[in-house]
Amino acid sequence: MSAIHMEFRQYHLSTVLESLESQKIPLDALLSRYFRFHKALGSKDRLFISETLYHYIRWKNLYQHLKLGPSPLEPLTHLQDTTIPVHVRYGMPLSLYELLVEAYGEKKTQEIGLISNVRAPLTVRANPLKISRDQLLQKWSHFKVSACPQSPHGIHFHEKINFFTLPEFTEGLFEIQDEASQMAAELVKVKLKQHVLDFCAGAGGKTLAFAHRLENTGQIYLHDIRPHPLQEARKRLNRAGIQNVQFSLTSSQKNKMDWVIVDVPCTGTGTFRRNPDLKWKFEPVRLENLILEQREIFQEALSYLHPNGTIVYMTCSILPQENEQQAAYFQETFGLEIVETFQTLPLANGMDGFFAISLKRKKP
Repeated sequence: MSAIHMEFRQYHLSTVLESLESQKIPLDALLSRYFRFHKALGSKDRLFISETLYHYIRWKNLYQHLKLGPSPLEPLTHLQDTTIPVHVRYGMPLSLYELLVEAYGEKKTQEIGLISNVRAPLTVRANPLKISRDQLLQKWSHFKVSACPQSPHGIHFHEKINFFTLPEFTEGLFEIQDEASQMAAELVKVKLKQHVLDFCAGAGGKTLAFAHRLENTGQIYLHDIRPHPLQEARKRLNRAGIQNVQFSLTSSQKNKMDWVIVDVPCTGTGTFRRNPDLKWKFEPVRLENLILEQREIFQEALSYLHPNGTIVYMTCSILPQENEQQAAYFQETFGLEIVETFQTLPLANGMDGFFAISLKRKKP
């Protein structure tokens, strides 16, 4: 590669990094927008910029400690250097490192730190309304793919690919979804003709994962205070062939739902390998505010649950403050009991960190 071309790449790399530090949008969204407006960047240029930037952001405090800009760096060679603070060696903010040590001990926290600083696996979920996982695996026999070990519909890709260009995507045969998120949706054991509320629906990922069990009977209600994700949800559900959906919610539907799913806003600590820029925004004060917000959202969502219904609380966090401690609070405050629990920490070449618990009202 010529020195001029390398300088061209470095210029764009620096520009993107400056934009990231001055704007409050996620790294993946920023890169997507930047590449859209800079058509002169070829596919290899975009790959170089993306990979270099993600590596830098993952290990940002180590780069800063060593006084380096975005450049080749092998963080593992510094793991035994005791002159570097331990949280820096494992690529975490100090406050997060201390919270995880309190919850999981030092050894497990360091494992989490290393796993959270590598690229996440590429995982999709076959859409059972249109195709079985085995049929999709056969269609993709020319790719490096394998069935997920736990999710009955999940498929791991072992090579990088632009899913959105595949004809199977346009046909609604699959959706991109981490295996942990798929397994959390397995707690939503809906039956034909039931009514389900996805209260913090976002772009509809959880609904897409359980809706096939209704076979387009009953009714699914999607609710979110943000209109844009719901617009995206509408497109995804249409593509998947899911028709029993409403996007409005009224007080008349309170106490009517057989199932309520409440995937609350959280720290996202289980998904930092996908969103490494998020971890540098982590603050204990933000966690305290989130805990209160999660309780308020849960209480509002619970008001829509039928007395005999089931509510499923979810986070993509690995912090007990947002998970087990919240579940204990809900049980004590609202007279609930646990039906089922799912929990995972980030796994090497596997799932994200996720927490889900289904609860019912105690019988008098």
